Order: sequence, then structure tokens, then C-alpha cells
Amino acid sequence: MSLFKRCSAELIGTFWLVLGGCGSAVLAAGFPELGIGFAGVALAFGLTVLTMAYAVGHISGGHFNPAVTVGLAVGGRFPGREILPYIVAQVIGAIAAAAVLAYIASGKPGFDLVASGFAANGYGEHSPGQYALGAALVCEVVLTFGFLFVILGATDKRAPAGFAPIPIGLALTLIHLISIPVTNTSVNPARSTGPALFVGGWAIEQLWLFWVAPIAGAILAALAYRCVGRQDT
Repeated sequence: MSLFKRCSAELIGTFWLVLGGCGSAVLAAGFPELGIGFAGVALAFGLTVLTMAYAVGHISGGHFNPAVTVGLAVGGRFPGREILPYIVAQVIGAIAAAAVLAYIASGKPGFDLVASGFAANGYGEHSPGQYALGAALVCEVVLTFGFLFVILGATDKRAPAGFAPIPIGLALTLIHLISIPVTNTSVNPARSTGPALFVGGWAIEQLWLFWVAPIAGAILAALAYRCVGRQDT
């Protein structure tokens, strides 16, 4: 597949992830009679990755996340020269999804995009559970580490073929069940960037954490898997 086609698949996949995951939080989680709660939002994020990994994973590899792209490159699974095009495509997909979600959400009378938080990630007073910067940083690094470790293991040539999207989607669901109260769950810089651009202010100021921590966690996971997963000689 050409780089253009692969990047297009990444754009579409990331669009689906942000629209489905953040959309579940913005549109469905807050209604007492219909609300899906934290568990529903966690499942929605897992389902977006599961479904789109099967849809376009054979085209682009199904990253949908700059941290995954960097981690796979460090792990020797992805060419370094293609990191930037993939990340650009992922961020564009996330921003486009946030724009569509903003338009849909604004169709409800009285909806205030900024006041709602718009599923943006944050720490301190902008954390759902008021968790401090240090807790948010550790949470994002450790959970991204776990996510990348699962991805590397599930996509290893020695793993059963064709099943990788299932453990990857379930891992993302588990991650959200743990960390929605802490940071609203990022583990994905593109997912964080889309909503942050529409909220502005504090969301932009805190966005650095949701680039630095997931990428750091992904790099650590890649290094760890290269050690643990390497065949003995």
C-alpha cells in the first residue's frame, strides 16, 4: 500500500476512535435515563479500536495513535521515516472528528462546549476526580506502557494470527475503566488534541502532558518488549 493510502486509513481510523469514544462521553454519558456512565465510555473506546483495526489494520497497521506509531518504530516494527506522516494524519483525523462532534453536540439547546469540558483530558481541577499533575503523569505513562506492551505482544509473529484487535480493544477498555477518573483517559496524543483545540484555554495549556506521557510510556514499552520478547539464542 502507498503511504498516502496508509495515512488515509490512519486518518479515518483515528476519526472513528475520537468520534466514537469522545462522542459517547459528550452525547450519551450524562443522561440519567440513557446514560452509559464510565463503563460505557470505556467500552466505546475499546470498540472503536477493535472495529477499525479489523477494517483498516491490513492497510495501515491500525495505529490511530501517535504514541503507538512511535512505540512501534522504537520496537523495530515501523519505519522511522514514516512517523511524521502517520502522526499528521492521525491528528487531522482527531480534529475532524472533534469538529463533527462539536457540531452535533451544539444541536442541543443550551449546550456549552467549553463548560461541558468536551471530553478533554486534564489534571488538577480539570481532572474528573481532581487528581494532581504527578498522579496524572504516572497514570498516563504506566497505562500507555501497558497498552503498547499488549499491542507488541498481540501483533508478534509468534502470536495467533488474526486475533490482535480483540486483546488490543479490550486493553483500551480496561485502561479507560482505570483512568477516566484521573485524566479522562488519553494514552493517545491525537485523541487529546482534537477536543482540546475546541475547548481552548486550560485544555491547550495542559495538552503537553498528554503528548509527553503517552509517548514516554510507549517508548518504555517498546524497549521492554524488545528485551522480554526477544527469542533466546
